[in-house]
Amino acid sequence: MGAGEISRVKFTSQADPRLLEDMKAIAKAEGRQLQALVEEAFRDYVDKKRSGHMRPPVKTALERTLREREWLYKQLAK
Repeated sequence: MGAGEISRVKFTSQADPRLLEDMKAIAKAEGRQLQALVEEAFRDYVDKKRSGHMRPPVKTALERTLREREWLYKQLAK
C-alpha cells in the first residue's frame, strides 16, 4: 500500500431498495463511486454522534419553542 492510500475492509449489509437506488443515482450524477458515498455517509453519521450537537433545524425549533413558551415553562417550574 502506497503513501496516502487507505486500507478498506469488505462487508455486506442490506438496504431499502429505494434508498439504495437513490444513492446509486446520486453517485452517478456526481460521477462518484457508490462506495465513496457510503463512506461519506458513515463518516457524517459518526461525526454527528461524536459531536453531540443538534442538527440545525432541531436546534432552531427548540429555540423557537423556548421563546414562545417561556411563560409556560416558568409556571411549570414553580
